[in-house]
Amino acid sequence: MITKQLLDPKSIVVVGGSGNIQKTGGKVLKNIIDGHYKGDLYVVNPKEEQVQGIKSYNDPKDLPCVDMAILAIAAKYCPETVRILAEKKNTKAFIILSAGFSEENAEGAKLEKEIVDIVNKNDACLIGPNCVGVLNQNHNGIFTTPIPKLDPHGVDFISGSGATAVFIMEASIPKGLKFSSVYSVGNSAQMGVEDILKYMDESFDAKTSSKVKLLYVESINKPEMLLKHASSLIQKGCKIAAIKSGSSEAGSRAASSHTGALASPDVAVEALFRKAGIVRCSGRDELATVASIFMHPELKGKNIAIITHAGGPAVMLTDALSNNKLEIPHISGPKAKVLLEKLYPGSSVANPIDFLATGTAEQLGHIIDACENDFDNIDAMAVIFGSPGLFPVYDVYDLLDEKMKTCKKPIYPILPSIINVKDEIDAFIAKGRINFPDEVIFGNALAKVFHTPKPVSGHIEIPKIDISAIRKVIDNSGNGYLTPDMVQQLLDAAGISRAGEAVVTTHTDAVKAAQKLGLPVVMKVVGPVHKSDVGGVVLNVKDTETVTREFERMIKIKDTTAILIQPMLSGIELFVGAKAEPKFGHMVLCGLGGIFIEVLKDVSAGLAPIAKPEALEMIRKLKSYGIIKGARGQEGVNEEFFAEIVVRVSALVKAAPEIAEMDLNPLLGKADRVIAVDARIRIEK
Repeated sequence: MITKQLLDPKSIVVVGGSGNIQKTGGKVLKNIIDGHYKGDLYVVNPKEEQVQGIKSYNDPKDLPCVDMAILAIAAKYCPETVRILAEKKNTKAFIILSAGFSEENAEGAKLEKEIVDIVNKNDACLIGPNCVGVLNQNHNGIFTTPIPKLDPHGVDFISGSGATAVFIMEASIPKGLKFSSVYSVGNSAQMGVEDILKYMDESFDAKTSSKVKLLYVESINKPEMLLKHASSLIQKGCKIAAIKSGSSEAGSRAASSHTGALASPDVAVEALFRKAGIVRCSGRDELATVASIFMHPELKGKNIAIITHAGGPAVMLTDALSNNKLEIPHISGPKAKVLLEKLYPGSSVANPIDFLATGTAEQLGHIIDACENDFDNIDAMAVIFGSPGLFPVYDVYDLLDEKMKTCKKPIYPILPSIINVKDEIDAFIAKGRINFPDEVIFGNALAKVFHTPKPVSGHIEIPKIDISAIRKVIDNSGNGYLTPDMVQQLLDAAGISRAGEAVVTTHTDAVKAAQKLGLPVVMKVVGPVHKSDVGGVVLNVKDTETVTREFERMIKIKDTTAILIQPMLSGIELFVGAKAEPKFGHMVLCGLGGIFIEVLKDVSAGLAPIAKPEALEMIRKLKSYGIIKGARGQEGVNEEFFAEIVVRVSALVKAAPEIAEMDLNPLLGKADRVIAVDARIRIEK
């Protein structure tokens, strides 16, 4: 719960405030003073009567009532200080900068819990402990630098790490990115990143609130809250980018299914961000660059004009954009010839539009006007203009600023000469502009923004399934893998098409089943987890003699309890699986099946429940989508049927959350059907 006293306190006390600005308590006090805080400011320091010109109290008991307290004292003194302020001084907001709590040991965790209990009991809010503070347009309640230029239309930034918050601001400020607020949540004892985002959503005002949010997250403790409020903010017109660190696991967790092996916690994060519409970034510079792109008009199409006076950067930007499925369309025709006549001999307008190292501001204006008005196959412009340091380029950057005011198509300034023309870039940034100094980082970031899907609708229609039949199977099962007949019952109840089959324990029954299903058939062992590895799968069994012979061989394979017989079907091998991920619910994955899932590891993941449009998007973003679509005259797969199975698996796991892992592998897909021919489901209650 964020209180108004945290956002706009009429009075602040710095407990542990110091005259030494190399100490946390001294620096936060200096930052507040330097930020021209307009309310009443107090200090608690038992050794001083005045600190940095501010009246100091020896004991918090002596203070008047105060809205917000910033604590920079040893952890062991924090609970009692919070108690006095919350109970006696009506303090409703606390920022605890101090370390030594749950991040350190069990004793620290006890202190932290004690503080949270006091804060909650008194309807107050807490940021931290172990954080760098909170910064907004009302107060600089933060002990670090740099202090960015604050602007209501700048970005709101929430970070799980104080040091990383500082480094991300350092990566952003030189580019010209402005901030509206910064929250460093530290240990997130009472409120984490998700809670702050929830407040921003619930208090959002389209006229006054920032429309860009940046997140740095080390652990997602409330994924449903994050999904709900990120999606809501984006649907209200906001843009959100995030870094989620800790994405690699030191050693894969043992998993007995393909889904379990492929569905790491990071896959769940990726699926959550895609469902919410969050642009996921991998590092500080990329996050700053994505945020800077957010500050420009939205890119409506994938066709980019690269305008340059230097060949190398244009080539590198072309590669970055093209490799990420954005287009640099060829420009030609009568209007292109008219433009070329306005440039120096040797220039090119084919795209990249190269107007040479000697190109002028006037020529740049002609090029931008042509891209804006004459070339319909251009959706945005990337302007690369640096300098060898021979002469000033104020006129070029002034023109760029003017054109950015009038053009409807986005213009992205790539100004690489951050030393040679530092003064000119500073003047450009002072006009409220942002610079993208590296063309490759920009190109990769622009593609990431463009390709991130919009949030999935909050209301997801799921197909009707027989929930009572599903619950009957689950409630009557124990932990572990279900028997084939129980798997069949679940698939039938979920409306998932499957091949006819029979489970047999004698060679006589095997022959009867094969004849009934229709030769040729497939024979598989029941029991061993990886059937192929133990010789437990035989395809295209064409006669009853072979059925008998293979039955006698396969039934002797270790751990085999029976033989499964199915008709021999053909089609492209597909895969759909599901896995329960703590806190996130179930991930549903799809891709090519059979051995391809092990070799290619090309899967898409979504968080259940999944509606048909999201399922189709998952299928179409597979690298192997060309095979599913049908390549080189080969029959493809009916995508609607494939997506329907993804949707029904997501409905099944919502009805049966006890499903820990589930594999439909392979499904066989053709233009007229997609049928499950092998399935495994593991229950964990």
